[in-house]
Amino acid sequence: MVIDRNQDTRPKPVRQGVQEVNPKPNKIGASTPYDFNAKNLTAYGGLLPVATMLEKLGFQQVVEETLTVKRQTKVMPMFRFLLGMVLACYVGFSRLYHLRFLEREPMLTGILQVARLPPQGTFWRFLASLHLGIARQLLQVQRVMRQRVWEAANVQLSEVTVDTDTTVHTLFGNQMGGRKSYNPKNKGKKSYQPILSFVAETREYAGGALRKGDRPSGAEIAEHLESVAKGLPAGVKTVLARADSGFYCWEAVEAYEKRNWQFIIVARKTSRLVDELKAAAWKSSPKTDADGQCEFRYQPEGWGKAYRFLALRYLKKPEAPEAGQPEQYQLFDTPEYIYRVFVTSLDGPLDALVWFYNQRAGAENLIKEANNDAGLAAHPSNRWMMVSVR
Repeated sequence: MVIDRNQDTRPKPVRQGVQEVNPKPNKIGASTPYDFNAKNLTAYGGLLPVATMLEKLGFQQVVEETLTVKRQTKVMPMFRFLLGMVLACYVGFSRLYHLRFLEREPMLTGILQVARLPPQGTFWRFLASLHLGIARQLLQVQRVMRQRVWEAANVQLSEVTVDTDTTVHTLFGNQMGGRKSYNPKNKGKKSYQPILSFVAETREYAGGALRKGDRPSGAEIAEHLESVAKGLPAGVKTVLARADSGFYCWEAVEAYEKRNWQFIIVARKTSRLVDELKAAAWKSSPKTDADGQCEFRYQPEGWGKAYRFLALRYLKKPEAPEAGQPEQYQLFDTPEYIYRVFVTSLDGPLDALVWFYNQRAGAENLIKEANNDAGLAAHPSNRWMMVSVR
């Protein structure tokens, strides 16, 4: 006789917590407890004030009116998915995988009005449902929010400085669009080269786009500058632009001229330009760190007209450069000298314009912060559309 029954009986699972949706976000009041040693986020950690600021600025309205998302989400509305990712980045969790650490965080779940955050896979499926046009629409959301922030903070800048640069993101997978190109720290590895612009006076991100690993073409640079111009607040009348030698091309100069932006760009080495430098009238440069300086009018091949070129030269030192040092492509050399050359539409003495360009180092610091703190360099998906939207 065979008895068919289970040998082991599994116990029933224990309820893990309340599953009801919180009726409203947590509010800070006089009686709100706070602690600096607790595991949870404190009331004064900055998260709720940021959420309150976004609410006052109408962030939800802008998102819902701008983004054309047809997917019907069940766990949370579309806006709260985006708000959750924004707030997670604000507290230092740059990857969707990190959201598991905030799954039951009272401060975050209270703001999002849920009992617990959905799992990582739900966020990924939400991103996968978004089309590539959402990336451009998110830039429009950013433009509207910047205008509202400037108005709320009474920022009345009529003249701003826009710094544009690219950064290299080394890829350690098979992400779409990865290319083997300029990568001084990880030579031979595939990378992306996003292009970014910042407003120097307010340290704001003015515009940007994810790009494949090749050097940006003139058409891509012109398209990026057009996007940045659309994103500047209405009160800005004068723009001074700074860029390194990666943007030394006629398309970039033409884009600046089209918008009446004044610019200063580092020049790249060409044989014709070297001949101009050798024939120029050099003089001492007591107000800079160079051994000599000069300026001249020059029209590069393929450019529409001649422009003012500024040059500094340094006597070559006998010591050879250290092995493994990345090449500084803003400088170029000849057997006798090392040159630093700029093309500009700005007026003023050479030393003042060189000093003005040197202040562009602030943009490089902002890029480092974006890569290291905001997770800009994290590309966990191999799908180009998902990486672009993220």
